[in-house]
Amino acid sequence: MAVEVRVPPVLRKFTTGAHTVQGEGRTIAELLDDLDRRYHGLKAEIINSDGTVHRFINIYRNGEDIRYLDRLNTPLKEGDVVSILPAIAGG
Repeated sequence: MAVEVRVPPVLRKFTTGAHTVQGEGRTIAELLDDLDRRYHGLKAEIINSDGTVHRFINIYRNGEDIRYLDRLNTPLKEGDVVSILPAIAGG
């Protein structure tokens, strides 16, 4: 089941510059595992050693923040779009 993943500029070093990539998984967690197999090191930039999403990373499924869904267990289906966005701060 193919899912489109939108990759922010800071993580494109893992995807050889690609803005979007394809991944597979029934959940966000499975998708991240699949992406890490394809783009080694990517998952470590998104997930903490305790298995939670880094504090300054936001993940969206079809525009909905997974923090308000089922977090890493959020289900995916064919054609979904997942966006990985680093939090931006400034002043």
